[in-house]
Amino acid sequence: MNEDITIALPSLIHRIGGDTAKEAKAIAVQCHCELKRVRRSRNWGITGDAINIQSFAAHLTTHQQISKKLNKKGYGEFHYLINKIETGLLGHADKLETLEEKLVRLITQTPSITLSELVLVTHCTEAEARVARFEAEGW
Repeated sequence: MNEDITIALPSLIHRIGGDTAKEAKAIAVQCHCELKRVRRSRNWGITGDAINIQSFAAHLTTHQQISKKLNKKGYGEFHYLINKIETGLLGHADKLETLEEKLVRLITQTPSITLSELVLVTHCTEAEARVARFEAEGW
């Protein structure tokens, strides 16, 4: 769950421009992600925790909306980047929620799930599964 993922961004500079890529790289660092070129090719990739990459996409969306309100030139410049990240995150939906959220969701979806099944599915400890069971039941 805490492992880094990489989302490919082919021909990023050609699609959004060099200055925009530098700006996106700075925002990525703030979100604890790494936006960089793949070796010496024209392809780029973003690497980081799935939740941090989702946060990066949200920051880009907010930045784009602010630029649009201020009528800045090129306010749609992050559109390609946001779409590629959102598409790439669809394959990593299981990593976008915390362990506690996942446990509570599983318990509410299937109330008859046992503690050992929760441990097996989520790779959590038995104590974490018990705490989630108590929270989901409203104790």
